[in-house]
Amino acid sequence: MDIGITGAKILTGGALVETSVHTADGVIGEIGSDCAASSRIDAADLIVLPGIVDIHGDAFERQMMPRPGVDFAVDLALADTDRQVIANGITTVFHSVTWSWEPGLRGPDNARNLLSAIEALKPRLAADTRYHLRFETYNFDAEPEARGWLDEGKIDALAFNDHMLAPDYANRPPSKIGTMIDRTGLSREDFFKLVDSLQSRADEVPDLIVRMAKTANAAGIPLLSHDDSSPEQRQWFRALGCRVCEFPMNVETAEAAVAGGDQIVFGAPNIVRGKSHIGWVNARDMVARGLCSILASDYFYPAPLVAAFRLVEIGVLPLAKAWELVSGTPARATNLPDRGSIAPGKRADLILVDAALSGRPRVVAVLVGGHIVYLTEPSRLQTPR
Repeated sequence: MDIGITGAKILTGGALVETSVHTADGVIGEIGSDCAASSRIDAADLIVLPGIVDIHGDAFERQMMPRPGVDFAVDLALADTDRQVIANGITTVFHSVTWSWEPGLRGPDNARNLLSAIEALKPRLAADTRYHLRFETYNFDAEPEARGWLDEGKIDALAFNDHMLAPDYANRPPSKIGTMIDRTGLSREDFFKLVDSLQSRADEVPDLIVRMAKTANAAGIPLLSHDDSSPEQRQWFRALGCRVCEFPMNVETAEAAVAGGDQIVFGAPNIVRGKSHIGWVNARDMVARGLCSILASDYFYPAPLVAAFRLVEIGVLPLAKAWELVSGTPARATNLPDRGSIAPGKRADLILVDAALSGRPRVVAVLVGGHIVYLTEPSRLQTPR
């Protein structure tokens, strides 16, 4: 199928250009020529942008367990999530699946079920759907199986998470850990017994991380570290091949990441809301200071699209640079050089956006691999009779 998109402003070569783009056989062909096409999209008054590459998002968990203890089938959850991401311009989505030492929503069965479901459903999903394994660093029992997945190429990105409770957890208000306990299905007593048992093995955690990193590096899988708390920690992870720093906890750590040539991820919801939902650094400030190179959906799929345009509206970045945060840079960071920009030979992942209403960009059409997978204004599509 070949498609010509005409009448739009197209983000190409670092600028918005009034031109046309032709796609064929799943890739972008000529830009700026009036090529004959079997179908055309009249994109007048729209902006054509490379599809969003969402490196980190776990909002799909709400489709799986919309309330504590209320479960829905994985295939239903992923199908609904697919519709959400496409409608918000996300053409490549990394589902961030936490495999924790906790049972329940983030336990081993869930990790396995999601992997199997993504593998089975992938041909039927509109977005290019990938598996981002968020491996909890106290998850000793999972190491053999997880390393096997890495060896077999089943994982598209590996992040190291540490959400173990602080040693003084018993003195914290019960509400702080109530949600965590609820999603495990354990009693409070059994949950705390599990925590105490794992905390006694804290000295073994660094070696576990090293072994996992070596396996991922050998398989060519991009590595990320989550919630780095100091420049020293960032340096340690970098030495293991983790070149993506997710959600650094302070400015000093982000500065150390930039100095080391690493990519830095913050949540797009932070940009949209103007603050972190847990009181950490303000992502707008980090972008303005050059301390953020990637914005991810995190927990809200509409956020990357809105955040990029918000940065333009408040004068932090021009659109080309703001869009790099949600498309080009995350594509490169996850070893996907075939997407993230509009240029001949690139994969035809394109979104057509109506940006007329300030602060509320609206996706009108989406192409993934050159196929129209979303279209809200059918009259724009013109096909030969």
